[in-house]
Amino acid sequence: MESYETHEHDVLVIGAGGAGLRATVEAAVQGVSVGVVCKSLLGKAHTVMAEGGVAAAMANVDEADCWQTHFKDTMAGGKMLNNWRMAQLHAQQSPERVYELERWGALFDRTADGKILQRAFGGHTHNRLAHVGDRTGLELIRTMQDRVVQQGVPVYMECTITHLLKDGDRVSGAVGYWRDTGRFVVFKAKAIVLATGGVGKSFKVTSNSWEYTSDGIGMAFKSGAELIDMEFLQFHPTGMVWPPGVKGLLVTEAVRGEGGLLRNNKGERFMEKYDPKRMELSTRDLVARSIYTEVKEGRGSEHGGVFLDVSHLPAETVIKKLPSMYHQFKDLADVDITKGPMEVGPTTHYMMGGVRVDADTGQTTVPGLFAAGEVGGGMHGANRLGGNSLSDLLVFGKLTGEAAAQFAKKSSKLRVREEDIKAGIEEMLAPLARTSGPSPYEIHEKLQELMQSYVGIMRTEQDLKHAIEQLQTLKQEAQRVRVTGSRMYNPGWHLAYDLKTMLNTSEAIARCALQRTESRGAHTRLDHPATSPEWGKVNSTVNQDGDGMRVGTSPLPQMPEELRQLFEEPVAAAKK
Repeated sequence: MESYETHEHDVLVIGAGGAGLRATVEAAVQGVSVGVVCKSLLGKAHTVMAEGGVAAAMANVDEADCWQTHFKDTMAGGKMLNNWRMAQLHAQQSPERVYELERWGALFDRTADGKILQRAFGGHTHNRLAHVGDRTGLELIRTMQDRVVQQGVPVYMECTITHLLKDGDRVSGAVGYWRDTGRFVVFKAKAIVLATGGVGKSFKVTSNSWEYTSDGIGMAFKSGAELIDMEFLQFHPTGMVWPPGVKGLLVTEAVRGEGGLLRNNKGERFMEKYDPKRMELSTRDLVARSIYTEVKEGRGSEHGGVFLDVSHLPAETVIKKLPSMYHQFKDLADVDITKGPMEVGPTTHYMMGGVRVDADTGQTTVPGLFAAGEVGGGMHGANRLGGNSLSDLLVFGKLTGEAAAQFAKKSSKLRVREEDIKAGIEEMLAPLARTSGPSPYEIHEKLQELMQSYVGIMRTEQDLKHAIEQLQTLKQEAQRVRVTGSRMYNPGWHLAYDLKTMLNTSEAIARCALQRTESRGAHTRLDHPATSPEWGKVNSTVNQDGDGMRVGTSPLPQMPEELRQLFEEPVAAAKK
């Protein structure tokens, strides 16, 4: 059998983005041994692309803000399909998580009297996003990265985890490999936290970075964990559309938060037709559908988008408030956004669904396996509000890290089975041993085209059935994939593994989208345009069924009466 090295920890955190680092910090505080694994280098997580701010009802700009209003906004944005308890914890605990970051050294923009400045964002009643220009995610990662290093937690960089190991019905470790050498590594752990992000690389046009290949969702599913609400995939309304090499790159919602206007090729401020009250600061699902409609009906820009304009603002304000966007368009598109409009269009952005977790602990349906951040489902319901992702990963990163550490403390020593390790390694080596077979790049390109064309913003029964049928063909092709060269720095070999998880999660997305015969939030069915009261009572579920998957529903958790009353009466700031 191929040799491997072994490391042992009480808690293993897989993923070093915001959720993973916050879970790591909290688990280490509990006094247990913690290790954190990341596919890339520490500090290069996709969280840095969350630019606009952290949503938290701190009331620094709008004194009327309070957690109850934030809770209502989150539930309304999610079309009431959210796990109410997660939305409640998120709204209540977000302010303290932001102040905690500040105590750890995060440098936020300030109001005139020295408080943390907060900006407006779509779907939020009040100015609620604490920010650092348009580089908030970068500051969050920098701050927590320093904290993890200060705690002395070992970080296993450029390491990909491919298989979770179990002792009976609970997790006991993981198998992975070093990306530079291809050498295998086994981690033994009493608790594992998945913080691996989303699924965007299954789509052709995406704001997501190369790490977003469904790793955590795929591994959790194969380990027997339940997935929920996989049909709810957010298409951010504003990604770059030109030049082709940067198509899909995120244009932060902070542009609209600071006063950016959306116009079609006739110069019309078209959001007036779709949401005259909130205009550009409507929810992301509605703005994305509106842009899609404008383009489809012939009112789009030259390259298939619409125009987003901040040139009416003072140039110094744009450069100060949106420095990343200024340089992004200047360097990549040769556009000076202080003098003219940007071309933007929808881009695959965020998975609202994911692994089912307990609201208070982040535990999945598999004992010892936890999940936090985008990999976990339930918090955002049918659509996420901008800024809620950063506060989500702070709040649930902390809760999950603490719960995983406490779980580990109560656990006796576990075993990892040699035959499971061997099976995982053999599966990884198989593509290198084949003398014929399709290229992983060809299959990945087919997958991205299929998902973009048939499981995108607007869906129909015919398209979804076609996608599911074609996914079966691609899954069979992926079983025969051939990779040439050695295991050292071999991206084709890495992709051969990634394909399996991406194909599984893509099928889950398509099957759940076919099952939900209504339009709600980010899920739009052209053949079922209405929102159904009956579908508002259930979450979609996905479970392993032999070598396949079983899609169904489960009742939505019932909200307590005191929270339900918030939707029937105005919220007083005094309730804060």
